[in-house]
Amino acid sequence: MQTDILIYAIIAAVLVIWLRNILGTRNGDEQQRPNPYTDAAQKPKNIVGLDGQPFVVEENAALKKLDLPVDVISGIEDLSKSMRDFDPLKFVENAKDAFIMVVEAFAKGEKDTLEMLLTPGVYKSFESAINEREKNKETVSTEIHAVRKADIVEVKKQDGIAYVSIRFTADETCVIRDKDDKILSGDPERITEMVDVWVFGRKIKAKEPTWLLYETRDDEVEDHKTPIPETSE
Repeated sequence: MQTDILIYAIIAAVLVIWLRNILGTRNGDEQQRPNPYTDAAQKPKNIVGLDGQPFVVEENAALKKLDLPVDVISGIEDLSKSMRDFDPLKFVENAKDAFIMVVEAFAKGEKDTLEMLLTPGVYKSFESAINEREKNKETVSTEIHAVRKADIVEVKKQDGIAYVSIRFTADETCVIRDKDDKILSGDPERITEMVDVWVFGRKIKAKEPTWLLYETRDDEVEDHKTPIPETSE
């Protein structure tokens, strides 16, 4: 009996050593492993900006930097559920570039550039304004000095399309001349303020991260500005 007990004791000791080697031991100082379900929402999101370049931001970091109204934040969070590549910070920066491109392309009459950035309905209004200007032999000279502010004022989804409205405040110099190069409006030595609200849209399920301009409208009545058509798709 004593021999049997000794054999069982040796087997038990071997098992304990084997289990420690396989499972390890805890002394209370180890970090708790995260729960893969409850902690998933706290992990950084891999997202892609409007230009298609991947980068990582912490949850809601972009929203805090933009200091947005509650209803806009709610709209962005709702949109992010359907479009995981949407990042508001990157979107605003790219929208500023698009704003400058559209305003200056319209002034120069660059229809090819406008056609790439506008929806067909909006483009038709811009094209009509350019054609009318050319018919009257008028010219528009515009320089955007700075886009001082670009605020997201509304985010919504409708009929499978995401819409983001941005209120732009920009400093520009715009001069309109007639066929004899006589100034009809504006001052080449004067910087004026331009305040517009533009609506960008993109099909939610679209594979290409391409946003188009769906609407343009004045937000404030200015004495003089680049005569961007007020239009919508």
